[in-house]
Amino acid sequence: MAGAAGMLHFTSDRPAGAARARGKWTALMLALLVNLLFIAVLVFSVSWQNRKPEAVSAELYAPPPVNTPRPQPKVEPVQPAKIEPPPEPKPVPKPPTPIVEKPDTREADIALKAKRDAERKAQEQAERERVEQERERREAEAKKAEEKRQADARQRQQQQQLETMRAQAQRETQLRAEAQRETQLRAQAERESQMRAQADAEARGRAAQAAAGAARNKSQLDWIDKIRSRIRGNINLPPDIVGNPEAIFDVVQLPTGEIIDVKLRKSSGVRAYDDAVQRGILKSSPLPKPVPADLFQRNLELRFRPLDQ
Repeated sequence: MAGAAGMLHFTSDRPAGAARARGKWTALMLALLVNLLFIAVLVFSVSWQNRKPEAVSAELYAPPPVNTPRPQPKVEPVQPAKIEPPPEPKPVPKPPTPIVEKPDTREADIALKAKRDAERKAQEQAERERVEQERERREAEAKKAEEKRQADARQRQQQQQLETMRAQAQRETQLRAEAQRETQLRAQAERESQMRAQADAEARGRAAQAAAGAARNKSQLDWIDKIRSRIRGNINLPPDIVGNPEAIFDVVQLPTGEIIDVKLRKSSGVRAYDDAVQRGILKSSPLPKPVPADLFQRNLELRFRPLDQ
């Protein structure tokens, strides 16, 4: 029966509740019936005990008084009187106790026994219901404990899975970060290599340009020196020049070297020397051509000093 009740409890809680309710109503009706029967027996017993008892008559007789003759007084010498103790009273007989018949309590005993049996059965039924409820409570607690244990186990498993996934995601993030950092380092190394190569190329270019510029400047200076040398060979220096004054001239020429204009920009302070240099410039036309030809300049600035060679 306990197994069936357990199966019924796990299947549904309503049949067990209905069974408990029916048991409670049955015990209540039985207790009510026993109480009504007990009250009826008590009423019958009280009505039977209240019958008028038969009268019992008893006559009581008192003892007759004792008359003793009074003695004649005698003349005798006066003597101290003796004090006699009073006589003890005689016991009065007790009246006879009326005989009262004892009531018949068999019906009351039967009703009391029935009431006690009904109470005992009700207590046993209540005890059975209490035991059943306690068993059901323990089974419900055990079921809840098992469900809680399973829920805790599922929660722990989910937590472990979550931690595993979190650790895996962290490792993947770390690997991606390392790969990205490695890619960035390679890209930075490539950029630095390109920047170094570009810097080297620019340095070589600047060096080449500097070398070309230096060569061009040297070629240009050589060309100017050739022009000045030709002009200096055509200058007739005036006598009595003091010091080494400088005269600066602007010369305009054609690509063929023919001079088309000569102007004095700065005088040496010696007019004779300035005029001699100007005549020498015009006399040197056409001027030497530059090598290479792209060094040609239409406007030239020429400086002359008497003591320069």
